[in-house]
Amino acid sequence: MPAIHQFSAGFSNGDAITNEVRVLRGVFQGWGYASDIFSELKRILPELRRETRDIATAAQAIGPEDVVLLHLSIGSPVNEVFRQLRCRKAILYHNITPPDYFRGFQEQIATQLAQGREQVKTLAGVAEVNLADSAFNADELRALGYGAVGVLPLVLDFARLRSGVSRARLEKFGDGLVNILFVGRGAPNKSLDDVLAAFYYFQKYVEPRSRLIHVGSYTGLETYQSLIQTRIHEWQLANVELTGTLPQAELNACYRCAQVFLSLSEHEGFCIPLIESMVHDVPVLAYAAGAVPETLDGAGVLIKEKRFDLIAEMLGRLARDQGLRSGVLAGQRARLARYEQRDLAAELRQQLAPLLKPVTGRG
Repeated sequence: MPAIHQFSAGFSNGDAITNEVRVLRGVFQGWGYASDIFSELKRILPELRRETRDIATAAQAIGPEDVVLLHLSIGSPVNEVFRQLRCRKAILYHNITPPDYFRGFQEQIATQLAQGREQVKTLAGVAEVNLADSAFNADELRALGYGAVGVLPLVLDFARLRSGVSRARLEKFGDGLVNILFVGRGAPNKSLDDVLAAFYYFQKYVEPRSRLIHVGSYTGLETYQSLIQTRIHEWQLANVELTGTLPQAELNACYRCAQVFLSLSEHEGFCIPLIESMVHDVPVLAYAAGAVPETLDGAGVLIKEKRFDLIAEMLGRLARDQGLRSGVLAGQRARLARYEQRDLAAELRQQLAPLLKPVTGRG
C-alpha cells in the first residue's frame, strides 16, 4: 500500500504548521497509510528529530505510488526536492509573507521569503492536487497559474487547545488587571509596534490598571524585538509581558486570563489565534487584513483603519460593556461551532481522492 508523506520546511514546537502536520499524520495513519514527515535537517529542533526525517533522504525513501503533501510557507530546499520527486503530489499553501516586511530587520528571512515566492511560481503545474487553507491564499495561487485550487481550513487539534491550564500563569495574570492579549510570532508583519501604540492609549486614557501580554518568539528577529522594547521604554508602558513561546498549558492560561484579544497584523494567510480565542471565549478585535475577515467569518469585531485612540476605546468597551461583550461572544461561539462541525479530515480525503486511486498501466 502506498504511503502519504508530508514535507515541511521546518519542524518545531509551538509552530502552527508543525501542529497541523502532526494532526494530519494521525489522520493519514488512521486511514491505514504509512506516513512520515520530512524537513530540512537544520530546521528541525534536535529534540524532535525522532519524529521527522531528513529531506535529503526523501528521494530514496519515497516511491512512485506514494503521495507527498507539501506544506508551502517559505523558501526552502524542501520545495525543490518536492518539485523533482517522481511520485504523486499535492500542495497545501499557507501563504508566504511579502519579504518587504522584513527588510531592515532580518535580511536572511527576507531572502528566504523572496525565494519562496519565486518557488511558488515554479511549482505551478507540479502537483496534481492544489489546496490552500483560506480563499485568500487560494486566490494567490490561481493568480500564479495554478488553475483549480481547493480550500481546506487548518485541521486543528481542539482537544489540545482545551487541555490543561497552568495554575502559576493563572495566578500571575489573574490579579485584577485588564489583560489585552496577542499571540503570534514577534515579526514585523504582525505589527506589534501598532499593538503597543493602541495599548498606550488604552492604558493612559481608558484603563490604567491594564496589562499587555504578547505570547510569541522573537528568535531571529532580535532587531525588531529591540524596537518593541524601545517603544515600551519611551512610552513608559507598565505591565507589558513578552513571554516568548509558551507550553500549551501556559498559553491556555493566558487566554483564560485575557479580557480581549487584539490583532493589528498586516498580513495573515489564516491566523490560528483568532480561532484559539474563540475556543477560550475571548472577544476578538482585529484589523481586517489578509485572511482575517474570512477566518472570523462574521464573528469578533473588525476594524478597517488603525485609529489607535478609537481602538483603545473599543478595547475598553469589549472589556467592560457586558451587553456588547455577550453579543460578540455569542457570534464567536456560533462561528466556532460551524468550524468544528465540519469534518475536515473527510474533506481532505475527498480532495486527495485523485491521488489515492491505484495507478494502472505503468510498466
